[in-house]
Amino acid sequence: MKIRILCVGKSKQKFIEEGVQEYLKRISKFISIKFEILPDVKLTKTNTIKIVKNKEAEIIEKHLSAKDFTIALDENGSQFSSQEFSELIKKNICSKKIVFIIVGVYGLSEKILRKADLKLSFSKFTFTHQMIRMILTEQIYRAFTIIQGKKYHY
Repeated sequence: MKIRILCVGKSKQKFIEEGVQEYLKRISKFISIKFEILPDVKLTKTNTIKIVKNKEAEIIEKHLSAKDFTIALDENGSQFSSQEFSELIKKNICSKKIVFIIVGVYGLSEKILRKADLKLSFSKFTFTHQMIRMILTEQIYRAFTIIQGKKYHY
């Protein structure tokens, strides 16, 4: 059982990284989880947003397998309660590696969105792509405490 989180670009905010590390430490009691930081593509005078998204898609595709259950974080994705999210994790964790994809400010390319098994939105609110890393790790931790019947969620 393994979870991977693909993130485009490094986080420059220390407080977010500290939060992510805290939840990764807590999650390690339940499952192996790995963050993979992928290079981001900069918007320039010659790189349009579409070009940036397509180049990031090429980078992401190299890290995906048909055997993965791929969850793309996208503002237009499905929303779940924490308990529904824990059921989703529980249902898929035994049969496949779960891979979450978090990209930068310009969002995911249509190519990656089509390949994803699930498009997930955490809220109608907008969060920075760095902040969503901490929110995701907290929700993964919460999901495993629900699955294990721990008191954290309640």
